[in-house]
Amino acid sequence: MTQVKSKKLPLTGDQAVATAMKQIDPDVVAAYPITPQTEIVMYFSNYVANGQVSTELIPVESEHSAMSACVGASAAGARTMTATSANGLALMWEIVYIAASLRLPIIMPVVNRALSGPINIHCDHSDTMGARDSGWIQIYCESGQEAYENTILAVRIAEHKDILLPVMICQDGFITSHAVEGVQLLEDKKVKEFVGEYKPDHPLLDVDNPVTYGPLDLQDYYFEHKRQQSEAMKGALKIMPDLFKEFEKAFGAKYDFIDTYKLEDAEIAVVALSSTAGTARSVVDGLRAGGVKAGLLRPRVFRPFPKEKIIGALKNVKALAVLDRAESFSAEGGPLYTEIKAALYDSGIKPLVANYIYGLGGRDIFPDDIKKVYSDLGAALKNKKVSNPINYLGSRE
Repeated sequence: MTQVKSKKLPLTGDQAVATAMKQIDPDVVAAYPITPQTEIVMYFSNYVANGQVSTELIPVESEHSAMSACVGASAAGARTMTATSANGLALMWEIVYIAASLRLPIIMPVVNRALSGPINIHCDHSDTMGARDSGWIQIYCESGQEAYENTILAVRIAEHKDILLPVMICQDGFITSHAVEGVQLLEDKKVKEFVGEYKPDHPLLDVDNPVTYGPLDLQDYYFEHKRQQSEAMKGALKIMPDLFKEFEKAFGAKYDFIDTYKLEDAEIAVVALSSTAGTARSVVDGLRAGGVKAGLLRPRVFRPFPKEKIIGALKNVKALAVLDRAESFSAEGGPLYTEIKAALYDSGIKPLVANYIYGLGGRDIFPDDIKKVYSDLGAALKNKKVSNPINYLGSRE
């Protein structure tokens, strides 16, 4: 296996993503600042100003305009990127759906932040979870290193001829976006070789082969176009593993739809996205030292939802807690919880399952909080039932 690294630098998650964007050198970046994403485009704009990239940077008056400009650029045949957070993503909403429906491979790092109101600038997953059914692929990152590498990997995923879907690369606001860690950078040349040159099949600027984007699409074909989007998302489940392998071969970093920790013989387990998994991992180590068979499942990809991978990983678990950093207001639990339960329903695997909504608006989650979750699972296992299916972890009554 080839290890193609250059150097390790102390970078924030935002800086790491901006560095990946510099190495990709997209044709167009259209963006508008919003905390805690602002630094991504701020750092990238320095690269543009210094002549380190050939990108056309378009400063716009709103996130709605940013995504609109991205749609136009991508339809014209440009490799296109943007970045946003929270209310910025919400302001893009109309055009986010259009980007996916036009099958445009736009790359968008999203720094997860609570949606207003009340006004809050800190981390939860309500922004991207609200957009989970927009037709975008969604990748959730535990660290700045993953945010950096997944930004590069996302280009190949989005632009694959049999996928052609836009991709969100999500990291936790302030927790990873502004925390400094040692990020192992890849060689510029190797990154350019890996992403290659974008060669769209049907760009608007190909005047010899004219096409139409965004026409009125009524009862006669709208249904079929939505079906095509759905099939592309399902097909991505089969295509992405080959791209993971290509990335590993090129750079030595191994990726999959999920990440597991001490789950093979676990009787109780937690499912968590992004940075919370790091805290949970240390709790698992402590419980294992005390003889408790605890484990952890971290979905890396939420769209497409990797049902079979998740079922296979949980096949031996007897009691399961799903942690959601978002509230769906459905009265049936958070979005990750409902998806996990749906996946398990026809699988023949019937662990006891509970939901813990936590960390809304950036509220810290501590090891003791996660210990309580595992303790609750132990009690459920002993009593053979879950006392409270939906819980609010760390919330005052």
